[in-house]
Amino acid sequence: MNVIKKIEVFVYRYPLDKPVITSFGLMSNRPMVLIKILDKDGIEGWGEVWCNFPLTGAEHRARLIESVFSPLLINYQINSAEQTYDYLIQKTNILSIQSGEPGPISQCIAGIDIAINDLIAKKESVSLWKKFGGENKILPIYASGINPTDPIVTVEKALKEKYKSFKLKIGFGLKQDLENIKGIRNTIPEDYFLMVDANQAWNLNEAIENTKHFENFNLNWLEEPIPADSSLEDWKQLSKNISIPLAAGENFCSHIQFSLHLKNKTLEFIQPDVAKWGGFTQISKIIKNIVKKHLTYCPHFLGGGIGLIASAHLLSASNSNGILEVDINENPLRSDVVGDMFDTNKGYATLNELPGLGYEPDLKSIKKYLVAH
Repeated sequence: MNVIKKIEVFVYRYPLDKPVITSFGLMSNRPMVLIKILDKDGIEGWGEVWCNFPLTGAEHRARLIESVFSPLLINYQINSAEQTYDYLIQKTNILSIQSGEPGPISQCIAGIDIAINDLIAKKESVSLWKKFGGENKILPIYASGINPTDPIVTVEKALKEKYKSFKLKIGFGLKQDLENIKGIRNTIPEDYFLMVDANQAWNLNEAIENTKHFENFNLNWLEEPIPADSSLEDWKQLSKNISIPLAAGENFCSHIQFSLHLKNKTLEFIQPDVAKWGGFTQISKIIKNIVKKHLTYCPHFLGGGIGLIASAHLLSASNSNGILEVDINENPLRSDVVGDMFDTNKGYATLNELPGLGYEPDLKSIKKYLVAH
């Protein structure tokens, strides 16, 4: 019987010499919020909560967990991950409406769900990728987080680390975007993948007009060129008027949003973020629908190590041809947590067969980045 005894939350910040640049703002440090759930048998489950924005988001999510979710979960009997997920949604629904904070609350629930699934799988002595139906533990990866400043330097570093796929941030003016795309395409082998991410930088007309200039560079996808919550009609118009495959999903936060895009096939690459909405419980359902529609699941993730590991388990479980997003920028909150996941097979992520997530974060190695909340 899984009865929750204790919940702990840890907030970390890794300071950056060079900020992460997006079309809508900068990240001057890399945050991470980890959750540890301990049951009365002494089994631990680990989760991670999405907290990249705003800059104070990590502390806010941690306080939400301690003040709202811990009282709901201490001494709670876990019968299943799905039942626990539904319980938390039901208990926080009115608070979500009243506070106007459905996003942070959903992110906390997603992180808790990762930890619950880790705990249950450990009790069952099964790795999560196997529990959810995965057949392959070796996964292709791509280098993400390539900033518009000096992108060639970053790409050359990634090439040395055996990456074969790359994603560049765009949305910084057509001239700079084109120079960067052309520079990377001339740097990498012709058969290597190149994707671009506009981070919701344009309106529909801007997206159509700008994309015309990118069509000769063999781009594998164009990610979030317009706001994620744009009307379905705008997404349809965009997909009709450009030849580059579209990708989105990190900012979809309901089955309704995913279902609309899956039904209408406005996107070729679907990118839910396991630590931002849904956790294993909901994203595993979304993946089944993606596969049924013969579209491609590519998990979004740009945070710490636990969320990245969880994303890898779900990618394995999809048994698809998707690729795992890996932030190529230095971040010990990722690299010091994932163990040898990227060392066993260079250019790939390799999961182990240990129960649950298969990794226990070494908190001592990242202790100096721990911050008060």
